[in-house]
Amino acid sequence: MASRRSLIRRTAAVAATATAAVVLAACGSSDSSSSSKHSGHDMGSMSSASAPATASAAKGTHDAQDVLFAQGMIPHHRQAVAMADLAPSRAKSQQVKDLAAKIKQAQDPEISTMSGWLKAWGEKVPDAGMSGMDHSSMPGMDHSSMSGMMSDDDMGKLKDLSGDAFDKAFVQMMISHHQGAIKMAKTEQGRGAYGPAKTMAESIVTSQSAEITEMNKILGNQ
Repeated sequence: MASRRSLIRRTAAVAATATAAVVLAACGSSDSSSSSKHSGHDMGSMSSASAPATASAAKGTHDAQDVLFAQGMIPHHRQAVAMADLAPSRAKSQQVKDLAAKIKQAQDPEISTMSGWLKAWGEKVPDAGMSGMDHSSMPGMDHSSMSGMMSDDDMGKLKDLSGDAFDKAFVQMMISHHQGAIKMAKTEQGRGAYGPAKTMAESIVTSQSAEITEMNKILGNQ
């Protein structure tokens, strides 16, 4: 009889132990599942939250107009700098020489800045030798975006001049050139999306408008 009671107690103990193990396993599974679910939810939320930011960073905040602005303004500026480079040895007026130096000083750094944008965007930087009449290296470029550019003939004639004749031709050509740049810059202001490009466009409109006023005064004094 005692042996039977002992067996019953051992059986009950084993059953209790087994039940406890099942309960603990269930709790552990629930906690683990809850933790995993919670963790997965958090990671999913973080992934969802960060995805737009990553996509935005990859895409950038520029648009097609910003690309056209940079690709058009780089050769435009280069030609203005090439014209300015003629002044020290050909101009007679100190006003013209000073103006040319100011134009070169302002536009050279802008060329470098815009080239940097295009490289960062994975876009083509216009060839250094690209003239106002040669758009072959930039397929699809709207020729009207090159407003105010001088032809190769115009540039050749300017190179052949000196003294008063150079001063007058330089100022007249640069006024037209600046007017074209202002037109391009205003288009960027209205249609562009990239903040630094729009800021540069605003600066171009302001500075070159002032230079046009200065050049008109020079013409009036001749």
